[in-house]
Amino acid sequence: MTDFDDMLVSGEFAAYREALTPAVHPAGPAAVRTTVRRRRRRAVVVTAAAVVLAVAVPVGANAALDRRSGPPPAPAQTGEPTPSPATPAPSPSTASPTPSTASPTPAAPDGRISRAQLLATRVDLAVWPGEMPPTTCTSKDVRLRTGPLNESLPAVLGDLAYGDLDDDGATETVALVGCRYGEASEKQLVAFDRDGAGRIVTMGRVVGTRDGMEDITAFSVESDRQVRVHVADIQPCCSTPSWAPQRQWRTYAWIGDRFDQTAGPTKFGVDPRLTDLTLTAGDLVVGPPDATGKRTGSVTVIVVNKGPVDVPLLGFSDFYSIGEPAGGDLARCREVRSEGSGACVLDGLPAGKRKTYTFTFRYDPPGIGGPPTLSVIHYDSQERYWSDLKWKDNQVDLKTVG
Repeated sequence: MTDFDDMLVSGEFAAYREALTPAVHPAGPAAVRTTVRRRRRRAVVVTAAAVVLAVAVPVGANAALDRRSGPPPAPAQTGEPTPSPATPAPSPSTASPTPSTASPTPAAPDGRISRAQLLATRVDLAVWPGEMPPTTCTSKDVRLRTGPLNESLPAVLGDLAYGDLDDDGATETVALVGCRYGEASEKQLVAFDRDGAGRIVTMGRVVGTRDGMEDITAFSVESDRQVRVHVADIQPCCSTPSWAPQRQWRTYAWIGDRFDQTAGPTKFGVDPRLTDLTLTAGDLVVGPPDATGKRTGSVTVIVVNKGPVDVPLLGFSDFYSIGEPAGGDLARCREVRSEGSGACVLDGLPAGKRKTYTFTFRYDPPGIGGPPTLSVIHYDSQERYWSDLKWKDNQVDLKTVG
């Protein structure tokens, strides 16, 4: 039983006693009226007290509950400052990293690769031109060899070069790779790097040989991430040291997803050291056989130098398809040089001029390879051969008569 119930019961008993006492000891009408008034006042007081208690008890109970669930009571005053409540720490999703706890940017992999490391791994190259044998001059999963180019297998030529090509703060490696097919070869300058796991990967091809730019002879990596490449329009062939190509320096750079040319000439144009030679010829007149059965053939040719360069020395070749030199202007040959079929070096011919020559041969009837031919080529004053690949009309087929 609660205190509130005790109070109600006690009040009822007190009222009961006061009500019975006058009945046991009568006190007259005045006493009865006094008793009635007293009872009414008590009833009012008891009722009011009950109402106050009915309201106060729930409020007190709620306050008690609030005290149990709320913060602890304030500490007693001790003369020392009351500590302030601790500020809750920010959650990980909202906390701003301080410079000391922020994750550093990982460093780019080191792409400095030695020759031994490059030769010990398999790499991808750009596809070689169509005339290269795909079974030997491969481009995927290639195991490179060391140069020189003495067989049809991709090989590393010369020294490697190093530099930061993509501005990532790390070094990359550049190598000249070539593959041979017969007497010809193709080359490509390739940049290599390492991935995050340290594996050697191909960054890209800087430049490769192609028609009109047939050779790469040197290269270097500059401090401004540029790759300078020394290229030539033609490539020495057939162990001929006197071949004279044009050469240029061109510059290439990484542009985000590939290498592209950024400086230097983009084409060679007409070689200013060469000139336009044309050759015309009459019939190859063949006489009757002599006592040994051999015949003599004679032909007259005209050479025109259309310019723009003077020719110090004219050379005539392809005699093998006609026969052995036997006289005429061939008797004045300075020498017969070995330029594939051999050549007879004769006079010079200024630009805009022409000359006529007569050649005599020990005639050898052609086989199934077609009619005999004759070509004119260009030598300098030191009898060094200059390529005739840029000329047309410098070769004629001879018509045999007799």
